[in-house]
Amino acid sequence: MSEKTCAACDCALDDTVIQVTIGGRVVEVCCEECAQKLGEANAKRGA
Repeated sequence: MSEKTCAACDCALDDTVIQVTIGGRVVEVCCEECAQKLGEANAKRGA
């Protein structure tokens, strides 16, 4: 089985995973800081 990693920083995900919807897709991140980074990047993109 492959190891899941954070969509923002590629750190290994554990049981504290956070799901974020970006452009209609749900991605998993390791922490609130990474969730905010993805949200800001998505907003800059205009999505």
